[in-house]
Formats: sequence, structure tokens, C-alpha cells
Amino acid sequence: MSSPPSRLKRALHPMPGFVKQALEQRGLMKAYEERPPYQRNDYIGWITRAKTDATQLKRLEQMLDELADGNRYMKMLWRRR
Repeated sequence: MSSPPSRLKRALHPMPGFVKQALEQRGLMKAYEERPPYQRNDYIGWITRAKTDATQLKRLEQMLDELADGNRYMKMLWRRR
């Protein structure tokens, strides 16, 4: 069974290896995959657009913390439907 086509209107951002590694190390890949496609895409774009490594790491940590908590998205309250 194939996935339904994405309805995202923004360009899709491929997941960099360091993000995948961090998700796997923290056991958060499932939490990441359960988020809506737009959130996953926004997180990756936001992280990779950072101009410095320090900012990328800060943004990555924010994403990981939000996934671990399960109730935030970009510092906003979020609830799974």
C-alpha cells in the first residue's frame, strides 16, 4: 500500500543525516513520523536554514524537546487529533 500524495504546497526538505541520527539516538523517530507532514517539513527547513552550526543545534534541540513532550510545535501548544 502506498502513501497518499502529499498536499504540501511548500518545497519538501530532505532530512539531513545529523537530524535522523539525533531522532534515532533519542528514540523520537516514531514521534516525528506521527506528526503531520507540514510539521515535519517545517522543522527540517527551519533547522537547515540556520546560518550557523550553533543555531542549527539549538533548533534541533528545540524540535527534539517538543517531540519528547508531545504537546508543542514551534513553541505553540499542539494536540494530536
